[in-house]
Amino acid sequence: MTKSSSSPYFVGGVIIALAGAVCFSTKAIFVKLAYRDTAIDAVTLLALRMLFSLPFFIISATVESRKETNIKFTVKQWLGVAVVGLLGYYVSSLLDFLGLQYISAGMERLILFIYPTLVLLMSAMFFRQQIKKYQWIALVLTYAGLALAFSSEVDWNASQHENFYLGAVLIFLCAITYALYIVGSGRLIPLVGAAKFNSYAMTFASAGVLIHYAFVSHTSLFNLPPLVYFYSFMMAIVGTVVPSYLVTEGIKRIGSDNAAIVGSIGPMSTILQAYIFLHEPVFAMQIIGTLMILVGILLIGKKGKQAVSE
Repeated sequence: MTKSSSSPYFVGGVIIALAGAVCFSTKAIFVKLAYRDTAIDAVTLLALRMLFSLPFFIISATVESRKETNIKFTVKQWLGVAVVGLLGYYVSSLLDFLGLQYISAGMERLILFIYPTLVLLMSAMFFRQQIKKYQWIALVLTYAGLALAFSSEVDWNASQHENFYLGAVLIFLCAITYALYIVGSGRLIPLVGAAKFNSYAMTFASAGVLIHYAFVSHTSLFNLPPLVYFYSFMMAIVGTVVPSYLVTEGIKRIGSDNAAIVGSIGPMSTILQAYIFLHEPVFAMQIIGTLMILVGILLIGKKGKQAVSE
């Protein structure tokens, strides 16, 4: 089945993916707030995020599996869902939380959002998927907007503190693993369904995080300051559960490569939220860059007559 990129189904997918990207961008804000206001470490904070998220995914997985239309996973599909889920929300999230200890939320978004380019390149290399002209144009617009937006905010000389490069490398590795997640999910979702894939992938990821915590941490999850639980719960619901379903539905409708480009709105969303909640300044160049990114996203939503496999 195919959908034209000018159809309501496709445009709706762009809107859904956009909402998911904005919700996901709240995660970095909650992490930085937790680091600022408490003495929590990265592994414990990540474990709490997944612990609060896990019940929602287990319930959703159970509901999806009991539907009359449910098709059981093959062994290969079980393995694929497990590997992709662990890559996207265990390995990638762990690298992200560790990196955020050393660099700002804005810099984290800048480095992390090279992943749309990685997704397109991986799709072309591994699956011989042609990169369309309008996708290249959208990429140029979004990345030019990103560069412009951060050019006035990032002081490269001042950022050269001891652990800056470590944080940058960790976030870069996070971008690679998240790109692998996007590519893998784009192949699995049409076979197993968006909601079912997301529920089981996130359940595997949550299990991986909690097992990791059990092996490496000596901190109790049940004797922490109330503010830690508040930030963790908000991160779990607003920054994890809700956007994970939005993004998988977006991938289903518009494809993993287009969903990755739409996700480029994330850094701009982070800038605005950082201004509101972390009191970071907003510059004129950031506003111009935001407009350029929005033009790139609108180009994807309105570019007519290209077919996208569901």
